Amino acid sequence: MADIFERILLLKDTAVFEHVTTDDLRNVAKELDEQLLQKGDQIFSIDELGDHMYLIISGEIGITLGSDMPIHNDQYIAIFKSGDCFGEMGLLDDKPRSASAYALEDSKVLTLGKQRLHGLIEHYPQLAVGMLRSLSLRLRTMNKRSGG
Repeated sequence: MADIFERILLLKDTAVFEHVTTDDLRNVAKELDEQLLQKGDQIFSIDELGDHMYLIISGEIGITLGSDMPIHNDQYIAIFKSGDCFGEMGLLDDKPRSASAYALEDSKVLTLGKQRLHGLIEHYPQLAVGMLRSLSLRLRTMNKRSGG
């Protein structure tokens, strides 16, 4: 099990939480659940409502636009590894998942549910400010890349 310090470091390295204060990250870290995944497990499916984000401690997760697990790794649009975060947009909107996720090998992830995040934001409003700053900077970077 990842201790609080390890969880804070993992969170700090994610795009969504990189501008959140360490004190607020400590509160988030306490709310994370650990989940073990077996190779081949489907984590979520395209078009289902998303209510959790995932932070990879170990293993490898593949993201695909289809509903079936691809046979070859080159059929995934993204492959995430230790330290990567995915599914975070499901915490912020009520839209269906835009992709499916599968464990490509035995993996250990930390999860954060939407209700827990909303409860944290109610008690620690600066958490939302840090997250919004992170997302805003991400959008600015994407706009610069696209020439906007």
